[in-house]
Amino acid sequence: MKKKCISLIAAALLFVSANVNSQTKSSNGSILAPTPPMGWMTWNYFADNFNEKDLREMADAMVSSGMLEAGYDHLFIDDGWQGGRDNKNNMIPDPVKFPSGIKALADYVHSKGLKLGIYSDAAPLTCAGYTASLNFEEQDAKTFASWGVDYLKYDYCGAPDDMEIAKTRYKKMGDALRNSGRDIAFGICEWGDRKPWLWGAQAGGQLWRTTADVRDKWKSLKPAEKQSDLHTTGAGILDIVDYTQDHAVYAGPGHWNDMDMLVVGLYGKEGPSGALGGTGCTDAEYQSQMSLWSIMNSPLAATNDLRKMNAETKRILLNTEVIAINQDVLGKQAVSKVKNEKWSVFVKPLSNGDFAVAILNRADNTQKANFNFAELGLTGNYEIRDVWQHKVIGKGKKWDGKVLSHETKLFRLKKI
Repeated sequence: MKKKCISLIAAALLFVSANVNSQTKSSNGSILAPTPPMGWMTWNYFADNFNEKDLREMADAMVSSGMLEAGYDHLFIDDGWQGGRDNKNNMIPDPVKFPSGIKALADYVHSKGLKLGIYSDAAPLTCAGYTASLNFEEQDAKTFASWGVDYLKYDYCGAPDDMEIAKTRYKKMGDALRNSGRDIAFGICEWGDRKPWLWGAQAGGQLWRTTADVRDKWKSLKPAEKQSDLHTTGAGILDIVDYTQDHAVYAGPGHWNDMDMLVVGLYGKEGPSGALGGTGCTDAEYQSQMSLWSIMNSPLAATNDLRKMNAETKRILLNTEVIAINQDVLGKQAVSKVKNEKWSVFVKPLSNGDFAVAILNRADNTQKANFNFAELGLTGNYEIRDVWQHKVIGKGKKWDGKVLSHETKLFRLKKI
């Protein structure tokens, strides 16, 4: 058993070394996506029913609501923008949805201080049946670059199950993006079915999805025996946490485990996130998603209507202390320290020597917590700051208190 453990650690260290050495750099030599990307994505609110007016309004709302100031600097266009190909096989936007074209939208978005993300698929057609990029990778990458696109989400609907084919198709687009003449971050979206954390960086990706699509619910109504089961049972917030927590070693600056969009503020809206039992979450559960996505270094992509957020949604999405944990430049994903029927506890080292600690009550009723920090690997005395209350709540070697059902306490510990 001891030899096996050492072998696993050695394999993980070799992977990390390979990831760093194969890391995709920007044109000036810096790492692309040095912290997890943040922004707003079209899919769970609009599905494929949006147009350039909607997106200009959302860009305006990103600025006026304080989202941009808080760090949400990407407007991600998901599936449904495509209008086929022209007589030279260049991909074109839907002329009804985008009469001004994507470049004009990119110029508008950039004028607001935002970046533009776009979407395609490693097959002939996308998940929603629109034109995709298989065998047109170089041409499409150059088209995206000419429009001023800054990010590509690359889906995998309609593609074979085989891992080697996936690696080949993603690397082909990753190489094309690097040859496009523009720095374009690359989001791999094959839902974790082919373990992209093992090969995504070598394929040119800066992030990779770890599970099936998130639904607007706390957990799957039927337990998923394996990650791929979430495609049919529906991935809730807790499911995604449980299936991503084991991949911490594969995350770091320029290569992130993507836990999919934030469903904060959707409240059971009909549409993609409402499928497979996605009937909505409580604000405590939405707050937990923000806490857990942040401490686990997931990209943060809101997908609610930013033009009319209630006070709770704003409070959750705009908490700069929570965002600072996600965007910490050390780039260490939190490690699971406790996992049982009642509790999940995560610890994340921060660049200034502090630690972030998340204590999740998994149970369906309020629980009394009592955790010694030494049991989490943190020796000594600490100042305990509750980043949701925005205040120091105590000092010492432990924390005890009540945690509501599905609530996550998120603390920043400073050694004293």
